[in-house]
Amino acid sequence: MLILNPDPAHGAPLDAADAALLGADPADELARYLAHRPDHRPTPLIALPCLAARLGVAALHLKDESTRFGLGSFKALGGAYAVVRLVLEEAARRLGRPVGYADMAAPEVRRVAATMTFACATDGNHGRSVAQGAAMLGGRCAILVHAGVSPARVAAIAGLGAEIIRVDGTYDDSVEEAARLSAARGWTVVSDTSWPGYERIPGLVMQGYVAMVDEALAAMPAPPTHVFVQAGVGGLAAAVAGHLAERLGARRPTLVVVEPDRAACVLETARAGRPVRIAAGAPTVMAMLECYETSLVAWRILARAADAFMTVSEEDAVAAMNRLARPEAGDMAVVAGESGGAGLAGLLRVAGDAGARQALGCGAEARILVFNTEGATDTARYRDLVGLDPALVAGAGSAPDQ
Repeated sequence: MLILNPDPAHGAPLDAADAALLGADPADELARYLAHRPDHRPTPLIALPCLAARLGVAALHLKDESTRFGLGSFKALGGAYAVVRLVLEEAARRLGRPVGYADMAAPEVRRVAATMTFACATDGNHGRSVAQGAAMLGGRCAILVHAGVSPARVAAIAGLGAEIIRVDGTYDDSVEEAARLSAARGWTVVSDTSWPGYERIPGLVMQGYVAMVDEALAAMPAPPTHVFVQAGVGGLAAAVAGHLAERLGARRPTLVVVEPDRAACVLETARAGRPVRIAAGAPTVMAMLECYETSLVAWRILARAADAFMTVSEEDAVAAMNRLARPEAGDMAVVAGESGGAGLAGLLRVAGDAGARQALGCGAEARILVFNTEGATDTARYRDLVGLDPALVAGAGSAPDQ
């Protein structure tokens, strides 16, 4: 299913607060943070010319976030950044002097961090990022996981030193429980979704995602004409859409938000014209996108800066994983997790639908950007769905000419 953005605000400039959130100054601030992380490397931008030719477009580039900070997901950019900012702000307040990124390892900053506990709900990847940020500075961390989070992903979070708290219900239920527990215990919630009265910290998380957009634009031969980006609560999609709108203005690409058809809260929000919570149904294989309530800040941005909303099926998602693992002859193999290839799944769906292509202006001159938002963060699940070991796919390089 695909709908064009029906919101009356579509195409309008971002609200001043959202423009400030995702504009040039926050991008510069983020760059200063990344410069002080010795493990920072820009992730690869992979050209897929053979698949582009197959789909009848001029170019297709994939920003591969599967190696980001060793966590296997774009989420590594957001939660950890928010934790660092919050610790440095609290240290500056207590010490009575400016504290910057160069001070992250300072004993007095670590003493402050040791008194702070950061909490969040997660489907797997955001929790790892928050836990890594807390561990970097010596803070404490509590991560709430629902029953749908796989044991491998829970173990990866626990391996970063986080306390694991199990919650009945869905991701959205765990978000509510994280907020309740944090209020009761004096913890700081570092959520990737927002609600009335709670916007600044999710905004910091979204700012972190801007790095991959700037890296992609710097590496592309020409700016994209179309971007397909996946959504859970909408934070990633909003960060991408909002930053592109601020950076490129009238030259911004057509942006398509892609969701699982079993958890399409952003599409239903677009239909309703306001953030909505949809009923939970059957679980989706795209576990990192299994969210049922749209982030307030994300929707405010997407209402203006997204151009279309669409859903993909379970089969579409698995097909995209396999397409990347077994690429067109001459293209590079890519390890994409269950949610990682959802943006590409959206493009593949559109490419096979003449009406959708026309509606989006996605013709022979289109230059497409998609994001592989996660690698094989659950290797057993990847093997089940793809039939290959992710290490073999990662080492395969380009597919041989046939």
